Order: sequence, then structure tokens, then C-alpha cells
Amino acid sequence: MIKKPNFYSVIIGTELLNGRRKDAHFAFLNEQLLNRGWTHKASFVIEDDTKLMENIYNLIKADENSVMFSYGGIGATPDDYTRQIAAKVFRDGEMEYHEKAQELIINQFGDEAYPHRIEMGNLPVNAKLLKNVVNNVAGFYLDDRFFFTPGFPSMSQAMVIEALDKHYSKNDLVKYRKTLTAFCGENDLISLMKELPSEIELSSLPKIIDDKRQVVLSLSSLEQTLLDNSFQEFIDFCEEKNIKYILEDTNKIK
Repeated sequence: MIKKPNFYSVIIGTELLNGRRKDAHFAFLNEQLLNRGWTHKASFVIEDDTKLMENIYNLIKADENSVMFSYGGIGATPDDYTRQIAAKVFRDGEMEYHEKAQELIINQFGDEAYPHRIEMGNLPVNAKLLKNVVNNVAGFYLDDRFFFTPGFPSMSQAMVIEALDKHYSKNDLVKYRKTLTAFCGENDLISLMKELPSEIELSSLPKIIDDKRQVVLSLSSLEQTLLDNSFQEFIDFCEEKNIKYILEDTNKIK
């Protein structure tokens, strides 16, 4: 298990981009990650294009802390490219017929496993399997970090849970967060924002309500004392400039 993983999702399907289907993968994975104390680093929805798939996989591979969930393209039709592209990016093109994966396909389909369905057992070398609760045709994963599931939510969702429960069940690192709403323009706080240490994550959301500007400012960090000190600087600034603000946990204007 990577101690500080960066989670990515790659959702492959031209039918999502042309409006024929609606995506259900991102919301489910995101909820599962949040429930375990993780968050997404990035999510990609892409068409069935081999070069684009290769480029996205290489981008994610370049992050030494990446964990990826890829959806779609692991079937037996000519437009199912994922197994081959995964092998190219993560295994220098090497593939092998996975004995257990083929056994599951034969048990499920019998003689109809040949000549096409059996190819779904041709996987990148040293792949491990994810259980398919619908039809027993397994998903697979590589290096305990790159997970490949079908495009059907009924199949992929159980695989996501299996993968997370086994390898990334819970984030043991506690991230602290403090939030306030300041009744001023975002520009008034930018100088302080620029001074924040790199260990502090910043989220700034400007709003205009009844023609009046306000900013929802949220800071988070693994280091509680550093977070407290940095957050206090914004409070001190607001009080010095007579800017009204609301702390999220008190809901009182200070």
C-alpha cells in the first residue's frame, strides 16, 4: 500500500461523451474514497482512442504515488483496447493467458467461450484478478495500484469495493481543516494566500450575494499546529481590517 496515494479514475467510453449513456463511475468511486478518508487527484472521461488511452495511462504512471481505477474496454469486441494498452504502458507490451481468468470464462460460457470470449483472459503479465459478481469474467489489477474494471457499474462497483477493502481500506493519516467566510473580495486576501506554507492546501471560493462580495476560505493540512497558525493569520487580518467573517464551526460573525 502506498502511504500517501494519489487516486485517479479513467472512464473510457465514447458513448458517455456523445450522450448515449450517463456516467455512474465517478460518483460511486468518489463516495467510496471519501468514506475511507481519501480524495481524487484527477478524473478523466475519454473516448475509445488507443493513443489517448496510452497517453493518459503514461501520465498517471509518471506519478510515483498514483493509484488508478480504469473503467471499460476489457471485453472481447474489437473496440476493447484496455488490456493491450495496459500491457504496453505497464508491462512493456508483455501479455499472457491467465490460467484462472480463462478457467472462469470457460466455466461461465462453456463452448461459447471460443473463439472470442476466451481472449478476455489474455492479460498483462503478472496480473491479479478482481471478482465479477455478475458473470464471473474477472477484472484485473497490476502492482496493487492499477485496477481495470468493466464499463458496467453492476460489475465494476463490487470490484472497486474489493480493491479498496484489500489495498486501501482506510487513510490512517488525519487531515485537519478549518473554514471561514469573509465578507470581502477575494482580492483582499490574496497576499496572505501567497504566504501560505506548501504543507497547507488552500481552497478559495468567491461569491456574490445581494451584490455583496464574500469568500469561503478553507485550509487543510496534515499538520494541525501549522494549520491553526496559518488560519489564525486570516482571522487576525480580518479583525485588523474590520472585515466581518463567519467561522464554520461557530456560525457567528466575529
